[in-house]
Amino acid sequence: MAAPSRPPDPSPEGDWADQAADTVVRVVDTVREKTTGQLLTAARAIVYGIIGVFAGLVALIVLVIALIRMLDVYLPGDVWSAYLLLGVVFSAGGLIVWRRRYAPEVP
Repeated sequence: MAAPSRPPDPSPEGDWADQAADTVVRVVDTVREKTTGQLLTAARAIVYGIIGVFAGLVALIVLVIALIRMLDVYLPGDVWSAYLLLGVVFSAGGLIVWRRRYAPEVP
């Protein structure tokens, strides 16, 4: 926060009350920036991260719904064929991830 500029003081010593007040304000602003500024940045990162995760989840659900509808139009049979194809694809992907769940052992 920028302090308003003051006209120069004609006396050589200046006004000690103004200098003391400026020093206190400067110290308080520095402490606030070092503590609250970092906390606000972390809080914003957490909030935007949660919003991003939920937006990604909604986009994934909408994508799966659109994929089922598209497959239902192009695959022969009823909607079960689209469910079957996507079920096989997702099951294969899940099995691949499941097999890689453990980190390799380090000798």
